[in-house]
Amino acid sequence: MLRALAMASVALGPQAAGWARTMASHQLLVAPPEALRKPLSIPNRLLLGPGPANLAPRVLAAGGLQVIGHMHKEMYQIMDEIKQGIQYVFQTRNPLTLAISGSGHCALEAALFNLLEPGDSFLVGVNGIWGQRAADIGERIGARVHMMVKDPGGHHTLREVEEGLAQHKPVLLFLTQGESSSGVLQPLNGYGELCHRYKCLLLVDSVASLGAVPIYMDQQGIDILYSGSQKVLNAPPGTSLLSFSDKAKNKIYTRKTKPFSFYLDIKWLASFWGCDDQPRMYHHTTPITGLYSLRESLALIAEQGLEDSWRQHRETMAYLHGRLQGLGLRLFVKDPALRLPTITTVAVPAGYNWRDITNYVMDHFDIEITGGLGPSMGKVLRIGLMGCNATRENVDRVIEALREALQRCPRNKL
Repeated sequence: MLRALAMASVALGPQAAGWARTMASHQLLVAPPEALRKPLSIPNRLLLGPGPANLAPRVLAAGGLQVIGHMHKEMYQIMDEIKQGIQYVFQTRNPLTLAISGSGHCALEAALFNLLEPGDSFLVGVNGIWGQRAADIGERIGARVHMMVKDPGGHHTLREVEEGLAQHKPVLLFLTQGESSSGVLQPLNGYGELCHRYKCLLLVDSVASLGAVPIYMDQQGIDILYSGSQKVLNAPPGTSLLSFSDKAKNKIYTRKTKPFSFYLDIKWLASFWGCDDQPRMYHHTTPITGLYSLRESLALIAEQGLEDSWRQHRETMAYLHGRLQGLGLRLFVKDPALRLPTITTVAVPAGYNWRDITNYVMDHFDIEITGGLGPSMGKVLRIGLMGCNATRENVDRVIEALREALQRCPRNKL
């Protein structure tokens, strides 16, 4: 290489010779990785864990389209269509509705970074890992965080929430509609009205529930709602959905301090997404192919219809629960009304190591199911049926895999 550069410098003259000497002033210490000389190999795997779910074919095809500029007029049109799709699945007319360049975690941070200021009182419903994460972020901001903690499998009642509101006088309450770590579906009717009575905003995580169970942002008085792309929407991870009510927008636009994050500053993002009826200002380069895929995923659920999607998930859940009980397995969430359709939690059967079961199902059937997460770790197996994966055929496949795993896996190795 050095010899070639020297010959090039003679041929190209003094200026090029100086450039060549500069480029060759150090030897390469790292060789090209041998692994990258091989073709990319991805297994054909059925993803029945808590997410991501398998991509719908139309969404998969969208990700293979050529990139255009993130500020081209055609891209702005796609962004506008995404906003309309989010308004549909959230059932909201909020103008401040947009997608975030990041997963559901990113949408949660965007909500909290913009709504909370140091010293604000923040009430958090914790019945799994996502309440824990919200509390952690609130503490990092400097908010006064008050946690209402329930054991995995529990939910927060209106009475408990009202007691917390009266005691702590928070500016914001966080609830998780679909707690994916425990499989709990948190009721939402009446909680928005209750919050507003106490001058509090309601923030809801619907990452694991959106598209599978009813949610009506405006009618239920939800002030901030977010979700992710990789669950029922069957899109790639990396984009998330977020909307703010006028009350929440007013809290953001009248805050005394700047949000801690520039990347997630909603005023900037609102401008870039055309939410404020002003000329769009550049903020960051969006994940263009991810937005193609998100647009198509929203188009698919719009074509199916929300009510039909809710019915599909409810019926598939019931079929799964019947077949699991036929194997002698016990559902972790006791109250059928509180079971999350997208992610079913099963108590780890006595005498088994949950890792043996999940590994067997993966190794012998190419099906992903997982164990618990956070407070539910070691207590449950989690089976996800989301979007195009929510079919009776997939239920039959995972039941046969579990039947064999329970026969073959060793016992008493806890």
